[in-house]
Amino acid sequence: MTPLDSHPSLARRRAGVLLHPSSLPGPHGIGDLGRPARHFLDWLEASGWDLWQMLPVGPVGRGNSPYSSGSSFAIEPLLVSLEGLVEDGLLPRGALRAPAELRTRTSTDYAGSRRFKRPRWKAAFEAFTRLRRHRGSRYRRFLDQSASWLEPWCTWASEHRGGPPEQHAFEQYVMDLQWKRLRALAGRRRIGLLGDLPIFVPMESADVASSPKLFRLKPDGSPELVSGTPPDCFARNGQLWGHPQYRWNEHRKTGYRWWIDRISRQFELFDVVRIDHFVGLTHAWMIPGGARTARRGAWRKVPGREMLEAFHRERGQVPLIAEDLGTVTPAVLKLRDDFALPGMVLLQESFDRDDSPTVPHALPERSVVYTGTHDNDTTVGWWRKAGKATRERVRAYGGDPGDRPHELLGRLAMTSGSNLAIIPMQDILGLGGKSRMNIPGKPSGNWRWRLEKGMLDIRVARWMNRLAAVTGRLRT
Repeated sequence: MTPLDSHPSLARRRAGVLLHPSSLPGPHGIGDLGRPARHFLDWLEASGWDLWQMLPVGPVGRGNSPYSSGSSFAIEPLLVSLEGLVEDGLLPRGALRAPAELRTRTSTDYAGSRRFKRPRWKAAFEAFTRLRRHRGSRYRRFLDQSASWLEPWCTWASEHRGGPPEQHAFEQYVMDLQWKRLRALAGRRRIGLLGDLPIFVPMESADVASSPKLFRLKPDGSPELVSGTPPDCFARNGQLWGHPQYRWNEHRKTGYRWWIDRISRQFELFDVVRIDHFVGLTHAWMIPGGARTARRGAWRKVPGREMLEAFHRERGQVPLIAEDLGTVTPAVLKLRDDFALPGMVLLQESFDRDDSPTVPHALPERSVVYTGTHDNDTTVGWWRKAGKATRERVRAYGGDPGDRPHELLGRLAMTSGSNLAIIPMQDILGLGGKSRMNIPGKPSGNWRWRLEKGMLDIRVARWMNRLAAVTGRLRT
């Protein structure tokens, strides 16, 4: 195919913050799409930066991981603003009062938030049922427009999470309304939302339950081949992720309908979308189902080009980002470049050797530079563990950071040649390793970091504004 041009929204200098909604402060054990999100947008507007990047927002799965979602289409109900339900007349104001231990929690409390929000969802659904004659047309329109994914999700959620399917439909209706309000507010502030699409889905999902033919399953329903990565210097047995691999010939028969709908759904929620593990669209490490480690896997080709071509024929050029970290081959680079997708660079990995091709001045415009991501240590934590040679390269390139390495790497990201610069909130605030979001391979205790009261300091926003102005990234 003829290589495409970059999408206009990715072809100018921009800056953004990586912060998942669950990490927002709030009184109910987890951030939500109401007042906490609006307050963050106010702060981000003052910074002059114009992108808010999130992790996947689907219903969290095992270990509360947003990358192991029960649906590729639904939104996590824990992110609901209960205050919004009060404003809509579906809950009394007294329902907002949470136990002291939940109100004062400084890390995300998934279990506590579920215990608190679940009965309030039920009460709101009952109130909605009584009042639905006044709201029926909009609700029915949502049910009709979302039927292809909503019905499978409601059936699966009812079976695995309890409650009637109708309540799960109501929850998604509310989440859709609250999301639209948030996105409209972001749009008025000229701030774009950047989402994240996991390439795989877990066995325990509505996607697999409703469309088993699209996955490599045995006749008994167990996975024939699963996902992971091969052994390397970081993991001698490789990484066994366990997602079922796709039965690509079945996707081809449908014209890649599930993929087109899945990506299109993300653009109903976000302005820009990152495809996680983009290398998996050219080749995937496929491991026999039931294997105890990833050692027995093998690389197999994947028709990701066909899928992207099918999507492009239907939707045209859209602002996609390729998370092209990992085993990057010439085929991966060609696929990325043919579709004019920016790739990713992590500055924490840019000073590992003298001839690194990813030092800031060498980065191409069509790229997204990060200090680190949700899978990395914070920059302060990384610097404390960095080897002598890495520290010397950083000092030779950017000067001695002293006790503020996050400011140095942030400044290098902002002055780099990359059109997009994204910095995790922890690095903007200069937080240590205890504030990292995820430790890959650790099955529990992740995804819990939250902003504390007072961290959204206007003085920090003003510093960000000045930095964006002098590096040509101020919101336009």
